[in-house]
Amino acid sequence: MRIVRFIDEDGQQRFGRNFEKDTATLLVGDLLTGLTETDKVCHVKKLLAPLVPAAIFGIGLNYHQHAKEIGMEAPKYPVVFMKNPASIANPGDPIVLPATCMDPPEVDYEAELAVVIGRAAKDVSTAEAMRYVLGYTAANDVSARRWQGRRGAGQWVRSKSFDTFCPVGPELVSADELQDPQNLRLTCELNGEVMQDGNTGDMIFPVAELISFLSTGATLLPGTVILTGTPSGVGFTRKPPVYLMPGDTVEVAVEGIGTLRNSVQGPE
Repeated sequence: MRIVRFIDEDGQQRFGRNFEKDTATLLVGDLLTGLTETDKVCHVKKLLAPLVPAAIFGIGLNYHQHAKEIGMEAPKYPVVFMKNPASIANPGDPIVLPATCMDPPEVDYEAELAVVIGRAAKDVSTAEAMRYVLGYTAANDVSARRWQGRRGAGQWVRSKSFDTFCPVGPELVSADELQDPQNLRLTCELNGEVMQDGNTGDMIFPVAELISFLSTGATLLPGTVILTGTPSGVGFTRKPPVYLMPGDTVEVAVEGIGTLRNSVQGPE
C-alpha cells in the first residue's frame, strides 16, 4: 500500500491511499497499529510527511562510491548519527537556511532511502530484521557542512538537526509492496540538473544489517526512521562546491516510491 498523511478540507489530519493531485481515499486508524481501508475520497488540502518519527537515525559513508569521492575507506561498522525529529519537513515545504549557515554558504543535499520501523526491535538478527520494517519513503538528509566538519568542531547532530533539514515523503510504501530495498535507483536534482544518481545496491551495509546493528542492545521504537546513507555527487565534493541557495528547488527521487520536492529559502 502507498500511504499519505494529509490535512483535509476540515483541517483534520488524515491518512489516505490512491493519492492523486489533490485527492486521496481515506484510511482510518493509526499508521503504527493498523489502518483500515474505506471508499471515501477526501480533498487533500496539504500533504504532510508520512509520519511523525519517534526517532531519526542517520548512517554516514554507507555507499562505496560516496566513500570513494571523499577519499575514505569503507567503514568497518556503520557510522551512526541522529537528527532532531523537529527537523522533519513536509513534501513541498521550503528548506529554510538558518542565518548561522549562510556566511559562508554551507548547506548540502543528500538523497536517501528512508526505512520506517513498524514495531519495537531489540537485538534483532540480520535474518529477522526485515520483519520489523513498516515501509519506505524518500528523504533528504540536509546537512550544514561547516558545522559537520572541523570548523564546526565536527558536530554531526548539530549540522543535520536544524529545522526543515529532514524532508521526507511524499508517500510511505509498505514493505510488502517494495520487497527488495537493495536494488533501487535514487537521484537528486538541483534546479533540474542531476547531481546524484546511484543505486541502493551500492550500500556498504544493507538495510537488514543496519537494523540489526542499531537494535543491538538498544530498542528501536515503532515509528523510528533510519536514513540509510547517500550516494556520490554531494555538493561539498564538487569543484567548485555546490550548496543550497535561496530560490533553489531540490528533488529527491527513489525508484518505486516517488519524488520529494522542496524549495529553498533564506533565513526567516
